[in-house]
Amino acid sequence: MASKELVSLILVLAISSVSGAAIATFDDLSLGAESYWNGSDSSGGFNSGGAHFNNNYDTTYTSWDGFAYSNITDTSSSGWAAQYNAITGGGQGGSANYGVSYVGWTEPPTITLNTAGIVDGFYVTNNNYSYYSMLNGDAFAKKFGGDSGNEADWFLLTIIGKDTSGSQVGSIDFYLADYRFADDSQDYLVNTWEYVDLMALGTVKSLEFSLSSSDVGNFGMNTPAYFAMDTIVPEPCTLLLLALGFVLLRVRTPSETGG
Repeated sequence: MASKELVSLILVLAISSVSGAAIATFDDLSLGAESYWNGSDSSGGFNSGGAHFNNNYDTTYTSWDGFAYSNITDTSSSGWAAQYNAITGGGQGGSANYGVSYVGWTEPPTITLNTAGIVDGFYVTNNNYSYYSMLNGDAFAKKFGGDSGNEADWFLLTIIGKDTSGSQVGSIDFYLADYRFADDSQDYLVNTWEYVDLMALGTVKSLEFSLSSSDVGNFGMNTPAYFAMDTIVPEPCTLLLLALGFVLLRVRTPSETGG
C-alpha cells in the first residue's frame, strides 16, 4: 500500500510540475503596475512557460511587432495609445499579465515551443485599439456594420501550425468580430476571453499568427492589426505521458526490487 501511495503522490507531483512548466501564462514575467514590455531592450523576444515569443523592435522609429506583454487594466482608452490594453482589463481567469500581438511588416508573430508537441489551445480577445476602431470607426478604419449595421464586416485571426522542418501542418481560423449574420442581433465583437481549440493541428513546433479583415484600403488592411492572448495550454495527454515516464524512471516495481 505504501508503494502505491508513493507512486500516486509522485504522479500528482510530476503532472503538476510538468503542467506548470509547459503552460504559458505570461505571469512568470516581471512587470511594474499598469505597464508593458514591447521589446525596447532589443532582446528579440521572451520566454513564458515552455515557449518563446518573438519580438521585433525598431530603435529608429521606436516601433515593434510580434509579441509584447502587459498588465494594463484600462478598458476605456482607445486609439494607438491603447495598443497594449486588453479589452478585458486583465488576464484570463483573473490573472494580471497577458500577451499582446501586433502583425507588422517584418516577420509574423510566432510562438516556438521548446519541444514539439500538441497544443490544446489558448485564450484570445481584442485589444482596445482594434476593438474601439471596429466599434466606432476611426480616421483610418470603418465602423463595423456601417451606419446601418447591415454591412457584412469581419476580423479574422488565423493560426498556422508548423512542424520541426518549418512545413505547415494545418491552420485554424477564429473570428474576433463577425457581422455577416442575416440577423444583426447575432453580430458580435469579442470583448471577453475566448478559447481557441488547436487540437486539430496535431504535433507542432511553432505557431504563426496572421490577421485579415473585410475593411481593406489601398495600403492593405485598415483595421488595427492587434489581438491579445493568454494561457497557452499543452495537450493534457502529453503531460500525462511525460509524468508517467517520470514515475517509471523514479519508482521500481516490487518484482524489480526483489520484494
